[in-house]
Amino acid sequence: MSVIALVPIHTVPATQLEHLARGIREILHCETALLPRLEAAAAYEAARNQYNSTTLLAHLLPLRPPHSAKILGITELDLFIPILTYVFGEAQLSGAAAVVSSFRLRNELYGLPADPTRLRQRLLKEANHELGHTFGLIHCRNVNCVMHPSTYAEDIDLKAERFCEECWKEAFESVH
Repeated sequence: MSVIALVPIHTVPATQLEHLARGIREILHCETALLPRLEAAAAYEAARNQYNSTTLLAHLLPLRPPHSAKILGITELDLFIPILTYVFGEAQLSGAAAVVSSFRLRNELYGLPADPTRLRQRLLKEANHELGHTFGLIHCRNVNCVMHPSTYAEDIDLKAERFCEECWKEAFESVH
């Protein structure tokens, strides 16, 4: 497999990017490359005080280097798509671009104490989930698989960081 390009959107802590890059490399057996930061102003919807993730995908796609298989945007901004109140991330099914946000993955949003370890775990799971979509995977019925859908942050905690055997074979076995 080639490289997965990582793009911080707006501001993202360096430690968060480093942990995410390391986790993606370990789980997907690929290389990662950090690209320059992308501003998000074009995706802002004032009426919702949120950022349209589909617009961010459109801005990410032309930034993908020729040697990169996929491009993943990472942000702390609150994301939405028009038909949902919020999303943890979005990806092009069998495409090249995905985006994830840590905004709704933070315990503090739900009145709980900050938990940086849990935040890093949730973000890695969501990144792998969205990247799985770019490799053609749809949602999995296996509740332990990273491709199992998550509506709430607590749902993310229940699944693994990795793909189940069936999803791995379907999406990745041919490229390794």
